[in-house]
Amino acid sequence: MKEVKVDVLIIGAGPSGCIAASYLFNQGKKIKVVEKSKFPRFVIGESLLPRCMDHFEEVGLLNVLNDYGFEKKRGARFMRDGVVCNFDFSIKHSEGWDWTWQVPRADFDNVIAKELVNRGVDIAFEHEVIDVDFNDDGASKTTIKDEHGELYSVEAKHIIDSSGYGRVLPRLLNLDKPSSIPEHSSIFTHVKDINRPEGVEGTLITFDVLGLDTWFWVIPFSNGDTSIGFVGKTEFIDSFEGDTTKQLQDMLKLSNYYSKRFEGLDFKFKPASIKNYSKSVTQLYGKGYALTGNSAEFLDPVFSSGVTFATESALKAAKLITKELNNESVDWEVEYTQYIMKGVNVFSTYVKEWYTGNLQTLFFHRPENPDVKKQICAVLAGYVWDETNPFVKKHDRLIKNLAHLLNMNKNEKAV
Repeated sequence: MKEVKVDVLIIGAGPSGCIAASYLFNQGKKIKVVEKSKFPRFVIGESLLPRCMDHFEEVGLLNVLNDYGFEKKRGARFMRDGVVCNFDFSIKHSEGWDWTWQVPRADFDNVIAKELVNRGVDIAFEHEVIDVDFNDDGASKTTIKDEHGELYSVEAKHIIDSSGYGRVLPRLLNLDKPSSIPEHSSIFTHVKDINRPEGVEGTLITFDVLGLDTWFWVIPFSNGDTSIGFVGKTEFIDSFEGDTTKQLQDMLKLSNYYSKRFEGLDFKFKPASIKNYSKSVTQLYGKGYALTGNSAEFLDPVFSSGVTFATESALKAAKLITKELNNESVDWEVEYTQYIMKGVNVFSTYVKEWYTGNLQTLFFHRPENPDVKKQICAVLAGYVWDETNPFVKKHDRLIKNLAHLLNMNKNEKAV
């Protein structure tokens, strides 16, 4: 069996794997990326956050992405019962990017991967990890099956698992654990958006809130297509009869704002469904490996945190591995787990408080509080490590307390 020796084996060639690969390649490290799929390939997670722009810029991928012409995302719109809450990323508490992109991920991921291949990064598509063995010192030997079904092995000093929903190492090493996020499911597809309004309205990413646990997303792309999908309790999604096409057609009737725009349009692919999608793991790293992005934690799509956590964790892991390869000491618990979990915990609170209704109270209360809105906007832009922001530093109690106060005032006025 053929053997390959590298400094770092990266599993997955999505944004997380490519961010890690680009950084390590720029540092002169010998790397290999293995990707189970053939690109371009469909994957969900099409709404980015401004924070991830820092990562693409740092590893030298920003220009090639900017040249492609993806739809710019300058904020997000939340709608409920005729009340509209617009977040503008240029009006936020934290310093940082004022915009990002909303992207068909098949194109987006392919642009990044092709750029790295053109630079000389070894990316092997349609190569699947079959097994992995770790030595006591963290060195590993990974068995991989190529596109022809032939097996070979990769010996690496470190592994970065950026396999996303594939969750390769969590599955092989039994690292999965139940998520603390409520069980929700989603159903989604793309449409050729022939009824798209002219101007800004036609480009806005929107969350149409239909109930405490149910919402509908609309993500327009620059190619004329639009991603549409519903999120709800698993039992709610399952209550619609028929196949996924009929289920989504019937669900579209629930959106008073969007039902006419998408009525009768053909779906570009049979709607896909992901059930109980939130995931977690027992640990984010081990001797010789680090988990990044969805391989570690996947929260909920309501605030589009997936790609940002993927790129944040990938860049952090790549930097720490580079330090170790350069014989510098690394405290993985402090520098990786504690750092990443700070951001995860902030977004976890926002997801949980969205579904309790407390965060929805803050979004849709009128009149709006401009300072509160700026602070929340910074979180929605992905700047969840900025502890100068009260809605980051006190995330575990501030949302709940403020919503309780607003509800009390509302009830007093109603008496």
